[in-house]
Amino acid sequence: MMHFTDKELEIKSAQYRKALLKYIKLAKAGHTGGSLSCTDILNVLYNDVMNVGSENFSDCNRDRFIQSKGHSVEALYVVLADKGFFPETDLETLCQYKSKYMGHPTRKVAGVEFNTGALGHGLPISAGIALAAKKDKAAYRVFTLLGDGELAEGSNWEAAMMAAHYKLDNLIAILDHNALQITGPNREVCSPYPIAEKWEAFGWKVVETNGNNIAELRKTLKKIPAKNGKPTFVIANTIKGKGVSFMENEKKWHHGVPSDNQYDLAVKEIEAELEQLTVFK
Repeated sequence: MMHFTDKELEIKSAQYRKALLKYIKLAKAGHTGGSLSCTDILNVLYNDVMNVGSENFSDCNRDRFIQSKGHSVEALYVVLADKGFFPETDLETLCQYKSKYMGHPTRKVAGVEFNTGALGHGLPISAGIALAAKKDKAAYRVFTLLGDGELAEGSNWEAAMMAAHYKLDNLIAILDHNALQITGPNREVCSPYPIAEKWEAFGWKVVETNGNNIAELRKTLKKIPAKNGKPTFVIANTIKGKGVSFMENEKKWHHGVPSDNQYDLAVKEIEAELEQLTVFK
């Protein structure tokens, strides 16, 4: 794995955000806000933490990643393209008829471990894979990314109980905690709070971090497992729509396609950020 500085990863995040907006605009469909909020998490996982890439995806000892919040697939696709799983130009077919690049992850796409999209499925799948690794005495780890609105799904809690029972310290669940879902704030729709206390009660080691801060994310995720003998639950506090001022903390951008004018404004903001990052590189 190449070693990147914090600044280089910050540049990558901005480039990923610019790319995913491009393909959402072309597709005329996409979960914009959640893709923008989890971009930094995927960036750090694939470029700094996980032992997985296009060169070793067939290796049974690779780390596994399951995107449980499958609707934010645009962020995953641009990261997988950057990691060499497929040419980025493939994403010009996103959500088009007969394209394998659909609005949720599918194993037809190189680099995707499992089909996801029905919320609440990613953690149970990941727990099963982690248990298999323990039985096989394999060293690989299993990472899964959950949405905070997804915590209303009961299957998460069944998997949480099972993972703690089997002491799956090779399992890392990361929560993209942007506090918004499609119909409003989590607290008003179906409150998952207090999140940390609930997961601790289920037997997990809980850590909290800034999910949109590259340096802090790297430091947190490098300390996995957070406690031997316990699965790790990372609460990554993020901003929905991160990186585009008029999309940030706005529920209407859970799913939304920018107009021509909005797209131009968003790209200008990201390009200004890239210019600043490059100048001070």
